[in-house]
Amino acid sequence: MTRALDNYLSGRYQACVLNFNDYLKKLFGEKQALDTHLTYAIQFVELTADQFRQVETVERLPPNLRAYIAEFDGGLTHDQYNNSRYSYRLLFKKKLVNHPGQADKVIEFIDPKSELSKTIDKEYWVKKEVEKAKCLAKHVVAEVRKAGFSKFRTQPEHVNMWKAQDAKNPAKSYGVDVAGTWYWYDSWVKRCIELCEAAGERYR
Repeated sequence: MTRALDNYLSGRYQACVLNFNDYLKKLFGEKQALDTHLTYAIQFVELTADQFRQVETVERLPPNLRAYIAEFDGGLTHDQYNNSRYSYRLLFKKKLVNHPGQADKVIEFIDPKSELSKTIDKEYWVKKEVEKAKCLAKHVVAEVRKAGFSKFRTQPEHVNMWKAQDAKNPAKSYGVDVAGTWYWYDSWVKRCIELCEAAGERYR
């Protein structure tokens, strides 16, 4: 268990457990299934937004690991990413009751078509983070040369260009530093080609 990693991958853990149990049933029969004996885990802490924010502050994933997870997710189709076989996600909303017997179960399932479900859906939405395609400087140069600018080289042309454009400024979103190595996005490749075109015959 690594709490920082769990924040990113807990849905995958749950999907793996359910997939494993499903194949136990298919291969060895219902009696061999884990859910016959183990149904729910008891949660010893109350799950709150503040609690998760504190964990994220104390234990952060290394940038290269975060980038790998985002890039892997980005390679999935919409259906694959949202499939419960890949990552099992549940939305829980705390239920407060005034009388005994109104909430006897820890987990209560509601009809997705119900008015209550529609209300929850309006309050909650999920954004899939997709990591942009990245490349090293030599690949940027190769693409620019393919575009017809044979005089464009890593040194000094590309270096001078990114310095003149302040292209490594994070606010410009031309690239990202991953574990000490700078990677360029496609937007920088396009910008280099634009600048070469504007320079006339200089880079041809």
